[in-house]
Parts: sequence; structure tokens; C-alpha cells
Amino acid sequence: MEVATRLTWMQEKKLQNYFGEKQFSLLYKASVHGFSTDRLLQICSKQGPTLTVIYSEDQIVGAYMQKDYGEGNYLIAVFVFQETTITECKVGPFKLPMLFDKNVDGNLEVSIHLKEKTMYFNINAMEKLGLSQIYISFQDCEVFRCEDLLDERKMSGLTELKESLLCAIRNYIPYGGLVHKVRILLLGPVGAGKSSFFNSVRSIFRGHVTNQALVGSDPTGTSEKYRTYFIKDGKDNNTLPFILCDTMGLSEKEGLDMDDIPYILEGHFPDKYQFNSLKLRPKGIGNHTVCPLLKDRIHCVAFVFSANSVGQLSHEMVEKIKRIRRELIKSDVVHVVLLTHVDTLDLITKGDLIDVYKCVPVKLQLEAVHRKLGFPLSDIFVVSNYTSEWELEPVIDVLILSALKEMLRAADDFLENFPLEKTEIRRKK
Repeated sequence: MEVATRLTWMQEKKLQNYFGEKQFSLLYKASVHGFSTDRLLQICSKQGPTLTVIYSEDQIVGAYMQKDYGEGNYLIAVFVFQETTITECKVGPFKLPMLFDKNVDGNLEVSIHLKEKTMYFNINAMEKLGLSQIYISFQDCEVFRCEDLLDERKMSGLTELKESLLCAIRNYIPYGGLVHKVRILLLGPVGAGKSSFFNSVRSIFRGHVTNQALVGSDPTGTSEKYRTYFIKDGKDNNTLPFILCDTMGLSEKEGLDMDDIPYILEGHFPDKYQFNSLKLRPKGIGNHTVCPLLKDRIHCVAFVFSANSVGQLSHEMVEKIKRIRRELIKSDVVHVVLLTHVDTLDLITKGDLIDVYKCVPVKLQLEAVHRKLGFPLSDIFVVSNYTSEWELEPVIDVLILSALKEMLRAADDFLENFPLEKTEIRRKK
């Protein structure tokens, strides 16, 4: 039978972050395993660092132990957790089993009496923790094993997964050999992270953090040109089998014009095409591509939204995005969502990115995108761009590469469904 903690996700997350980005594994629960010190020590000995959590009627108290129960005398961090505030004081040094010794005899500052369901504090500890009495009655006691969210074993697994994703993308061949490289268009509100995503992808394949696409905070957006970015692999200096296309950001009044979108999708605009207020359309003059081929078309569209602002999208912006989606559906272009800046959400740490889809704040943002814009949850991918880091991080790389792999699959879906009579292959025949 699976034993569940009484901690809410928010409470557990605050404790994990407070004690150094830890992952908790529930070992012992008194209401299940019995209010017995012998039983607790039998289950929890030789488990490494542990967190003991005591549930009283109106507050949570507990103790964080940095070493195994059998490892000598040392200080223990005792804490009180009320609402969102954690108050801590150090007690000891003494052997850990003594924390559960009912024979206090005035020598210990804190002790937990499981059989009597009470926790004792001497006057000094009581005052430091802001308590009003030396004894607290409790209903339950839980003990968790504490491990680093990014320990050596997990980092090794992330590195292996990253190499596997890199290999898959390097060896990717677009469906049916219809094109040599697929084109992925990035669309999204100003400041959502489109250019940062390109820079992050480029950084991963170059092997170090780099910036090519201009990133800025200008409210009108930094991309006033249509850009097509080829990415070279730092391993062999060959260009990779995809092209990332960046355009002006979406906004309620300015930004990318809706009338430009069909021409972008069909491949009429070349690299560095300058968007302007005259709204000139391709008519066989200037720098427009008159008769674009399949290789010039957009094969997948990725909408880019910031997790910090997707819930505040205006009605006008939501309607514009829905109009674009209707145009994409009309053109049979598969589209997905990239949700950026998840690492800046409240309580989210780098270690959480290993299993980011299970994090409550991320789940809430995914549901907000689904509810507000209608995208299926299975088409929304979480990423964390390189914005201030100096070195590559495997956990960030895996999120970006996983999303990129899904976009390549989406491009294959488009190519597979594209009418053969419209391709250059059929024309050659």
C-alpha cells in the first residue's frame, strides 16, 4: 500500500527549497507504521539525511538531520512551519536516537515522544522558535529521506539522455526525403522568448552558451525582419537538418501583421525580409520569392509563450492567436506550444526541471494555455532558455532538445500529409 504524506505540494516544496533543494521520500508514518520509537529507528536508520515532520492541530514542527541516525553527535535543525514562514534553531549536539528519547531529564533541548504523541522543547528552544508552551501534542509524525534533487546519479542519467537526443536530432531525416531541412517558425508575443530559444538551441549544438539572435526588452520587439537561422553542429561543423525561422512578435496593435502570415507559411519571404507599414505583398518584384518550393515552406509552427504572462494575455491577443491557429489549420500546418521561463515560476528550482511536468505551478500554467487558447495539453512543451547562465546545464539542454525533437515529428506529420502532386518530386516525374 502506498503511503501518502500529509504535506501539501506547496508545504513540501517550501521545505525542500529551505533545506537546500532536496527531494523527499517518505519512509515512516506513525499513523501507518505505529507510534513506536523502535519501529521508527528500524525503518529510518542508515537512510542518510532525514527530515522529521510533526503535525499538531494548528502547526507543523520538525527536525532536519544532515547525517544518518547512527553517526555520532551533531547539531540538529529544529523548525516551526506556520503558513508560509519557517523558523529554525539549532539544538544539540547529541546522538540522533536521543531526539526520540522520552527520558528528557533536562539535558535535551528538544525531544519527540511518539507513544505519548507529544514533543518537548526547553525554554531556550521554545523562545527561539516563537512557541508559547514547552509541550506540543501531535496527531502524526512522518520521516522523509532527503536527497539532492540533482545528485550524481541523476546528473549522469541526464547526460546520457542529452547525448541520446543529440544523436537522434543529428541523424534526423525529414519524412520521405521530401526536403533536406525542415523549417520551424517561432511565433509569439513580444518578449516571450523566441530569439532566446534559438540562441539556446544554437548554444547546445555549439557546446557553449552563445548568442546570435538579438534579445532585448524593447516593447515593440527586437525582430523587425524575417530571419531564417541555420545551425551548425559544433561536432563536425555541418548544418543541422532544421531551420529556425523568427519573425516580429505578436501584439495587440503593432507587431506582425496578420496578412503576412499566409505568405510566411507558403515560403514567399526570404531571409532578412524587412517588415514595414506599407504592407507590400509578394507580386514577383523586389526581394520576394515568387514561386516558393516545398523546401521554402514552413513545415511546423511553434507558438512561444512565457509562463509568467500567459495568464495575462489580453482578449485582443487571444483572438489574434486563435485567428492564426485557424490559418494554420487551413494550411494543414502542424503547430505546438513552447512554454518558456518556467524556471522563474514561484518555488521552481533547477532541480525541479528533471520532472517539471509534475510541478504544480507548471501544471497550472499548462492548463491555463489549454483553457485560454485551446491547445491540447499533449502539444505544450516546457523549456527553460539560456538567459543569464555562463555554462550549459544538462537539465536545461534535455528540455530544449526534447521539445525540438517533438517539433521535428510535427514537421514530419506535415510532410506526410502534404499532397504529392504539389511537391517537386512529382513535378520532376
